[in-house]
Amino acid sequence: MTTTPARARTDVAPTLRMAAPPAERTIRRLGLGLTAGTLTWAASIFAFTTVNDGVPGRIGDLTGLAFQLGVFCLLAIQFRTRATGLSRGSVVLLKVEAVILGIASVWSLLHGVLPAPHQDAAWLVPLDICWPLSMLGMAVIAVKIAFAGRWRGVLRWWPLVAESWAVVTVPSMIVFGDQASRWVGGTHLLIGYATLGVLLALKPHLVVPK
Repeated sequence: MTTTPARARTDVAPTLRMAAPPAERTIRRLGLGLTAGTLTWAASIFAFTTVNDGVPGRIGDLTGLAFQLGVFCLLAIQFRTRATGLSRGSVVLLKVEAVILGIASVWSLLHGVLPAPHQDAAWLVPLDICWPLSMLGMAVIAVKIAFAGRWRGVLRWWPLVAESWAVVTVPSMIVFGDQASRWVGGTHLLIGYATLGVLLALKPHLVVPK
């Protein structure tokens, strides 16, 4: 008599084993980090609605960096909770977003501290492109979270609210001009990302896998 070990199934998508879910206090801290970074950038947008260059421009870059660090806090929660799903592709999506956001953060730092003649150097352009690409990636992640359904309640849907920033702000710039769009954009940051961070701090149980 002989026995044959069971073969691995090839008719199902591979999944990744999830590590131990993060503690709720960790989610609270990361959520508050997202809110703090967002409030910092929004404050600079409200403070300099009519001036976008010189020192105000550098402040905008560096406070934008604070916002990006806050988004890294959000990504950390999404990765630890496997918010986009358990498939390998869902996890790769978060890792790719982290790389693009990291490059965009380098641009914010360099554009905020480099001497004026070097701020518009050609080699910085590819880094600058990663800024809108990183926000596009976060929008894709928000849609994936909504479909995956691993986050529950209001936190399943609020990332979509946060990621509608471009949909709301860009048309306002076209219709009302740059100054008005900055007020719209800053307000949307408060409604979207800053509120998302507060919700994560108040309701961390909604993102911890059951």
